[in-house]
Amino acid sequence: MSKQQLLLPYNKNINMKNRVVMAPMTRSRADNEGNVPTDDLQGLYYEQRASAGLIITEGSQVSPDAVGYIHTPGIYSEEQVEGWKKITKRVHDKGGKIYIQLWHVGRISHPDFHNGKLPLSASAINPNAKSFTPEGFKDTVTPKEMTTEEIKTTIKDFQKAAANAVKAGFDGVEIHSSNGYLFHQFFNGCSNNRTDEYGGSIQNKTRFFFEVLDAIKEVIPQEKIAARFNPSLDGMFGISIDEETIPTFEYIIKKLNDYNLAYVHLSEPFTDVSKVPFAVTEIAKHFRPLYNGTLMINSGFDQEKGNKVIEEGHADLVAYGKPFISNPDLVERFKNNLALAEWDQDTFYTTGTKGYTDYPKASKELV
Repeated sequence: MSKQQLLLPYNKNINMKNRVVMAPMTRSRADNEGNVPTDDLQGLYYEQRASAGLIITEGSQVSPDAVGYIHTPGIYSEEQVEGWKKITKRVHDKGGKIYIQLWHVGRISHPDFHNGKLPLSASAINPNAKSFTPEGFKDTVTPKEMTTEEIKTTIKDFQKAAANAVKAGFDGVEIHSSNGYLFHQFFNGCSNNRTDEYGGSIQNKTRFFFEVLDAIKEVIPQEKIAARFNPSLDGMFGISIDEETIPTFEYIIKKLNDYNLAYVHLSEPFTDVSKVPFAVTEIAKHFRPLYNGTLMINSGFDQEKGNKVIEEGHADLVAYGKPFISNPDLVERFKNNLALAEWDQDTFYTTGTKGYTDYPKASKELV
């Protein structure tokens, strides 16, 4: 067959040896008191997958206030920075590139993570979801509406996290503004009923995100900054679509043309939204004409669909999640048109090596 689009290099702001991206995936392996990623576990996991054109790490909280799941790593303490340093070195020694995803879950959290204090959000509206706490899944609570001062503090938290990412040797950062987490809570009317400068109009609901972006680009070149969005998320993580949802994301994506970002990372709908009013069913096709920079797409792509979406011009890069869990050599398998190994969903969020670093490569010849 002719050269696969997925295997072609990409050199706009990121010098990538191919267009196969390892998507950010929570794996809950930082099971220590300081939520520090470790060289022998996370280091090996990411090194095994360094043949990807780019690795995006699991979401990493920018402060203790940002956490909402057990055993997720952070990027706010010196110990965490030192842990990540060893991991980025392992990836770089294998010729890979690695970005860290900066994360604040907002209301998708629980007081158990915050010494009994309420989690923070755009408004005091319960997402009516579940939080994975040290004692198992618990119902979410009504969060505390963030004050202007708390918003300013969180902006500084993201800025410091980005500076820490530079210290840790990352090639760049991705702002997690997707999947019902803090920024998404500001974007959508179902979670934001504020009447100040962070609520009401589309410009106001997106203000917080752009203030964070502007703060981060003070400490890291903007061509090393990326952002992730999930415009048609509906019925998950406490998010529902209304008539302003897609226009809000259109405004964001168009405004990002004023920046020189590494990429914009979009997700196709996680569920069938064909009968959901105001939803967009084909995200890449809809948003590609609105954005002049590098567009990454994910969710539900296989090898054939990944090659096709690039060939048709709807995206430049394709991010793969679950296939990378069970196929550390995913790029090599694509290259040689080999079958993919199945993943074990029961070990996605457990601790230790099982279902994490013990998936074999297809053959010794591909190592």
